[in-house]
Amino acid sequence: MNRILANLSKVTLGLILAASITSCNQNASNTPASKNDSTATSPAKIQEKIVYVNSDTLSEKYVYFKDIKSKLEAKVKKAQTDLQSKGQAFQREVAEYQQKAATMSASERQATEEKLARKQDELGRLDQNASQSLAQDEATEFNAVYNAITEYLKKHAEEKGYQFVLTYSKTNPAVIYADSKLDITKEVVEALNKEYSAKKPAEKK
Repeated sequence: MNRILANLSKVTLGLILAASITSCNQNASNTPASKNDSTATSPAKIQEKIVYVNSDTLSEKYVYFKDIKSKLEAKVKKAQTDLQSKGQAFQREVAEYQQKAATMSASERQATEEKLARKQDELGRLDQNASQSLAQDEATEFNAVYNAITEYLKKHAEEKGYQFVLTYSKTNPAVIYADSKLDITKEVVEALNKEYSAKKPAEKK
């Protein structure tokens, strides 16, 4: 569970965005260019069809992603608090047994030790189940973020006539250099946040 919390504290949209953009790129690449198409031979016109999104900025400003991240972090912390409380109660039982063990009969010691062993196993199962549940929640929530980004980028690329939408990140630079004139991050973030804001009231109903 600590690993899940650590991952959430560091997570960005880099991998999610890369996956969604790859999907967009594949769709665009599946459309063959005509030999007589001027865009196939003109570098200037080809450049106009290639844009990029800064995944670092999107991670910081996409409200849906930030909400999901906060939601998952809260779940992790709650699960940790619950397990910590149960663990402390168990430690108190162990300490109490250790204090009384000398005055207990052999059968009483055996019964108490068996009970404590069962509780320890139960704590281990609770920790494992909580970790698995949180990991599943994480996968489900981020898949929803992926779908939202993918759907928007596909629609946006079709509307603008983009053939490729690349991703750029200083923390994970798959692209060494990107001309700022090709950066569409601001309009993408604004549009995604507008869509998310419109959906939130409907979800609350």
